[in-house]
Amino acid sequence: MRFHFTRHAKRKFFLVRQAGFSVTRNTVKDAILHPLKIEDRNDGTAIATTLLDKTHILRVVYRIESDIMIIITFYPGRRKSYEI
Repeated sequence: MRFHFTRHAKRKFFLVRQAGFSVTRNTVKDAILHPLKIEDRNDGTAIATTLLDKTHILRVVYRIESDIMIIITFYPGRRKSYEI
């Protein structure tokens, strides 16, 4: 399976780092491959959720086209807000 990061997703690495979170391409890939939770949406996208640290999660919005995982965006969130 191949992964493709959209231009927006590539810019998110910088923004998330400035917010104090260490997120790499491998972190995002692992979130999709080994999520704690996946939410399928009606528009053909899915959101994978995984732990970032003790109090934060990482949510990754993606879609699958053929054999390619297209990473649309990702963002950290507070764990308690998502009840995980």
